[in-house]
Amino acid sequence: MVAYPNPDGLDIHFAHLEGNRDLGDLWEAARVAGVKPGTIRVWVTRGKIEPVLVGETGPVFHLPTVKTAAEGGAKHRPADPAANSRGPHQHAA
Repeated sequence: MVAYPNPDGLDIHFAHLEGNRDLGDLWEAARVAGVKPGTIRVWVTRGKIEPVLVGETGPVFHLPTVKTAAEGGAKHRPADPAANSRGPHQHAA
């Protein structure tokens, strides 16, 4: 199950026929999300988003869905941003 599913395929198809520019390649998806293309690949692998289709030139993404996923942020945000695997950051006194 994808965390941020694409709209219905027919909606995307007709929007594309009408000249709607809501579809883009990996680089466009990264630009819309404000991340690197590798992050988009990770999101696909982890099931956060999925491409609308995969063509000869690579995956094609629904850009509003990618933007929504980017705005959704990470699943977990630590209370202390400086926290790491060893626990919260300790200031020297």
